[in-house]
Amino acid sequence: MGDSQPEKEVGIIGAVSFIAGTMMGSGIFISPQYVLSTIGSPGASLIVWACCGLIAMLGGLCYAELGTVIPESGGEYIYMLRTAGKVVAFMFVFSFIIVMRPASATGIALSFAEYVVAPFYEGCTPPQLVVKCVAAAGIMVLAIVNCLSVRLATSIQVMSMVVKVLAMAVIALGGVVMLFQGSTQNFDNSFEGTNVGVSSIGIAFYQGLWSYDGWNTLNYLTEELKHPEVRKFTFHLFHEITQLYCWQISNC
Repeated sequence: MGDSQPEKEVGIIGAVSFIAGTMMGSGIFISPQYVLSTIGSPGASLIVWACCGLIAMLGGLCYAELGTVIPESGGEYIYMLRTAGKVVAFMFVFSFIIVMRPASATGIALSFAEYVVAPFYEGCTPPQLVVKCVAAAGIMVLAIVNCLSVRLATSIQVMSMVVKVLAMAVIALGGVVMLFQGSTQNFDNSFEGTNVGVSSIGIAFYQGLWSYDGWNTLNYLTEELKHPEVRKFTFHLFHEITQLYCWQISNC
């Protein structure tokens, strides 16, 4: 019997929602306060966010190329398997399954659970047992949905992305309105009190990159994409535009 191939059921909308919905998770709603408190000033926190965004963009472009050069599902595991060999790939996937992914999923689930139970415990801290039970239930529900149907999981991902985009738009527009109303006191001496220690900068970058995490998730299901070559076209288009821009700068 031949090897079974996964069905190509994820289109461009599902692929975009998969990345955007994963990146716009609990991190962006929780990390900003920790970045600001750790780095110590609004100006420095904005620089941290910009640098984290640049790192995420460069990583996404690299993965877009990797996903078309090695058109197999599995993400980092399959890339290590094809380049570094079985031993390195096994060491990575073992640590990924035992430590990295469970820890990441736990953090996301606990953040989700805190938001869910907060309305029921207004004015007080919700019991940790309740938070953990809700987080475990959320993980189980998502696991069952992904096991049942790729199409159903994609539909839920699209709907959740729309909800999160609307929430982000409300927050961003609220900030813009406050700026136009003259609420700019936080930008007066915006770099005053900046913590320039290695520990503070490292923790701030960790929190920022946690919010941007998720740009690599689409490569785990490359074989389920209907037209994976679209990503390579986008990468080469960006590459040509960048080369043209650099050429213009060098001739100025």
